[in-house]
Amino acid sequence: MSTAAHLDLAGQQLAGYRLERLIGRGGMAVVYRAEDLRLGRTVAVKLLAPELARNDVFRQRFARESKIAASIDHPHIVPVYEAGEAEGVLYIAMRYVRGRDLRALLDREGPLPVRQTARIAVQVASALDAAHAHELVHRDVKPGNILIAEGTDSEHPEYAYLTDFGLTKKSLSLTGLTTVGQFVGTLDYVAPEQISGKPVDGRCDVYSLGAVVHEMITGFPPYERDDDLALLWAHLNDPPPRLTARRPELPEALDEVIATAMAKTPDDRYDSCLGFITALRAADVVQAAEVVVAAVGPTPTEVVAQVPEPVPSPPPWAWPVFGVAPR
Repeated sequence: MSTAAHLDLAGQQLAGYRLERLIGRGGMAVVYRAEDLRLGRTVAVKLLAPELARNDVFRQRFARESKIAASIDHPHIVPVYEAGEAEGVLYIAMRYVRGRDLRALLDREGPLPVRQTARIAVQVASALDAAHAHELVHRDVKPGNILIAEGTDSEHPEYAYLTDFGLTKKSLSLTGLTTVGQFVGTLDYVAPEQISGKPVDGRCDVYSLGAVVHEMITGFPPYERDDDLALLWAHLNDPPPRLTARRPELPEALDEVIATAMAKTPDDRYDSCLGFITALRAADVVQAAEVVVAAVGPTPTEVVAQVPEPVPSPPPWAWPVFGVAPR
């Protein structure tokens, strides 16, 4: 077994889990729906490619980051139950979320309304900021790592979970397993500082979340290029794309919000993911208010302000002068 694609273990047991059904596959990991034989509950078990377990640097970092991820208690982060190594394979056991990921939602429904986008993104943003508070940077924010479950009511129809904290790009880069075209998934959302190998902090997740939001609203990732090198170049050098180029009915203020989130330099971005989504919501609310005013006319206060003041009648002493008489 040389890659995660060969980890076909359905029906087998590993570390106290019966692997029932393959539910996800990537270049360096596969995910199974499994039964926790000790507690009798359904869980998701991610198995990493066997060569990763043979790299001491990766194994140490994997153990450290998995421990941090498991320690974060946040309603929008998929809880990690256990992480370890069994039979030469690194694994992570986590909550099984019934639903689908954002990738599947976008593939099925296409562009989402701005309000629905903000409703989902604010949950992801709160999860990312919570991770950043624990000095953990995700580095791989993308639709496939955002799970969408059924919400609690009509005002909150979606419940979003962020997953995949235990396997980061930095971890893999330490093993020498990543190349220009292999960033643990897609390059569509990667921040410029990750490409250039510079130190990263939570603002690289702000950039990636901005790219994800762009796709949620337009139906397309921010940069579309024919090959990986051209895509990397675009992230490094091309100006942030404008939402209105795809959806001209949107307010230009949203373009500015995305441009700030996806600024090439981290210092020019929002300081937090929630700060970004707050600005996104504010830009959409301003547009909504303008549409309402245009549809129903000015408010009573505005109407009063537009009515000319009455011209006062001349005082009695002026009647002879102006040739007027009392009525």
